[in-house]
Amino acid sequence: MSLTQEGADFAAIPKLELHLHHEGAAPPAFIRGLASEKKVNIDKVFDERGHYAYDDFWHFLQVYEAATSVLKTPEDYARLTTAVLEESAASGVIYTETFLSPDFCGGRDVGAWREYLHAIREAADAAERDMGIVTRGIITCIRHFGPDKAKETALCAAETAGDWIVGFGIAGDEKAGKPRDFAYSFDMAREAELALTAHAGEWGGPQSVRDALEALRPARIGHGVRAIEDLELVDRLAEEGVVLEVCPGSNVTLGIYPDVARHPIEMLRERGVKVTVSTDDPPFFHTTMAKEYEALHHAFGWEEEVFAQINRTALDAAFCDQATKDTLAKRLEISA
Repeated sequence: MSLTQEGADFAAIPKLELHLHHEGAAPPAFIRGLASEKKVNIDKVFDERGHYAYDDFWHFLQVYEAATSVLKTPEDYARLTTAVLEESAASGVIYTETFLSPDFCGGRDVGAWREYLHAIREAADAAERDMGIVTRGIITCIRHFGPDKAKETALCAAETAGDWIVGFGIAGDEKAGKPRDFAYSFDMAREAELALTAHAGEWGGPQSVRDALEALRPARIGHGVRAIEDLELVDRLAEEGVVLEVCPGSNVTLGIYPDVARHPIEMLRERGVKVTVSTDDPPFFHTTMAKEYEALHHAFGWEEEVFAQINRTALDAAFCDQATKDTLAKRLEISA
């Protein structure tokens, strides 16, 4: 397959995605339908075209939580999982790591969280069987909910760590608190042998990346693109092999960069930083993994070999076990 041909099918490229928020990937039609079933009015969440409507990142967080409010039961999350994975599979994703927050799934109660997780995993297993997409979960605490609630979330993570819940991270408003406030939660997750990731370098600038690296010691950084403003930090990321979960469409839609052509992903890659490509909250940002690949192809001339490299990086950085990686590697080779 040549990407230089007109009408190239970017969905046909097998992809690994490492940065996907489960609720943030909910198709608007799914949330509207669920709200209608429950007779809950969340009309302000949508614009006249039926898309999610928000003004800026902080309003986006409010809309995100309002949309999530209709997800009340494990069954709701099972249905959500199916809807999300259908969208991902249609875009060529063969492996996804989805961010899950017990804050929204049982109020951080371990027993309730287990019920939600069981429902999510059953739906994910069915999607793997029926659609060929492999899923693993990363539990995230919500930064602007504070460090005490993060400890409860970390306990949920530690109690359900294993072959499916493979990681722990932090998301939310980067301007709320400091990474060191959440060190206890990350230590708890580390002791449970969960791999670690942390959102930074999206709104907080390069210093937020340094703070996350030093206080939380994650293997991956969610976003991390503002590191480009500090080349010493960029070189550190490259030297230490820290992987960035880059979401270009999200960064452009939220106004961090004016367009993909001026996004720093290519500069980071050229300087030796390990970068991957993800969608973040795809329907909020009117994107898919196929659209991300197409945009990067047109902006930077990326061809099949670059996308293959990106996916090899994602495979190496994935938090799943080696047996799963070996199976995915074979699928990438077969599709190459």
